[in-house]
Amino acid sequence: MMTTDPDVQRKILNRLKRAQGQLAAVIAAVEREDDCRTVVTQLSAVSSALDRAGFQIIATAMKDCLADPDQPEGERGEVSMSELEKLFLSLA
Repeated sequence: MMTTDPDVQRKILNRLKRAQGQLAAVIAAVEREDDCRTVVTQLSAVSSALDRAGFQIIATAMKDCLADPDQPEGERGEVSMSELEKLFLSLA
């Protein structure tokens, strides 16, 4: 994980676990041939949970990179600012 803050890591893991549970519900709904509105609503919830986890991961990495902007990009951490920008835009 990109953060050493246990509270942030816990929040990210909770979001991912919630998305995992919601995805299981989507799969079950498709298997039961539930109404398409139900499936799409659940799928939207999964997508939202994953997006929020992704944004939290990227925001944490950006905060860590900006914490010491005087360091060269390669020494700030695992991800450069240009890589963070690409990751952020991939979620948009």
